[in-house]
Amino acid sequence: MQLKTLIVDDEYSAIEGLMIRLESFPQIDVIGHANSVDDAVSIINKTQPNLIFLDIEMPEKSGFELVKYFIGNYCPAVIFVTAFHQHAVQAFEVKAVDYLLKPVKLQRLAEAIERASERLSSVVNKQQLLEMRESYLNAQQPRLTNSTKIETLVEANNLIIQDGRNPIQLVPYNDILCIDAAGDYMCVHTQQETFVMRARMKSLEKDTLPADFVRIHKSAIVNLKHVKRLEPLRNSEYNAILKNDKSMKVSRTYSKELKSRLLKNSGYLLSQSLN
Repeated sequence: MQLKTLIVDDEYSAIEGLMIRLESFPQIDVIGHANSVDDAVSIINKTQPNLIFLDIEMPEKSGFELVKYFIGNYCPAVIFVTAFHQHAVQAFEVKAVDYLLKPVKLQRLAEAIERASERLSSVVNKQQLLEMRESYLNAQQPRLTNSTKIETLVEANNLIIQDGRNPIQLVPYNDILCIDAAGDYMCVHTQQETFVMRARMKSLEKDTLPADFVRIHKSAIVNLKHVKRLEPLRNSEYNAILKNDKSMKVSRTYSKELKSRLLKNSGYLLSQSLN
């Protein structure tokens, strides 16, 4: 299926970069690009593309504002492309095909295009596309406020991970056992699997993770909820034994803080085992 495609972004460098990547996909026919919602509306009225790559944070009107211009039986598939992860919940509420973070990875782009092709070729999913417009048009101010609350709640309880290969993933903080560094990437470990994200340890510790997460090494953080016990080593160092029996070394620099936090969180019985 040939996809008549429109790119909407206020930065020409972003449009140019995406157009270069789209050259790898013969089913994509880029029929135009726009730097604002108003310009996009004008192009849509003339060409009626069936796929739109849409930036969110633009001057005057956001990408979400464009959704309300989809009228009648016309409703293109929308792939949001943005540098900000915080709009993911709202994007999927309006039934976007996908949500890509800049810079766009070729493999993720391929997955998004495949989803768009499948959705546009499905009669059932065509109705879902129409519902995207209705979801937006019916969103009165209380609904928008509630959506903001939902988004805030999601971010407060989940680590948002985008590794360049998979769709954005929400990993509940309560499920995370520990996080360790692998170069410029962080490995986020749960009982079931390991997720990879590009981030800095210091930034995660200071700006992202909740209070239950404590640094135990220059390249490792643990979730206090999953620490079963500490085993003393030499020179005021310890091994932290997690509830899945994984052992992690606690360096002397961080051992005092970890012990203090565990004692505070776990009470008298734990204090007896740590003294």
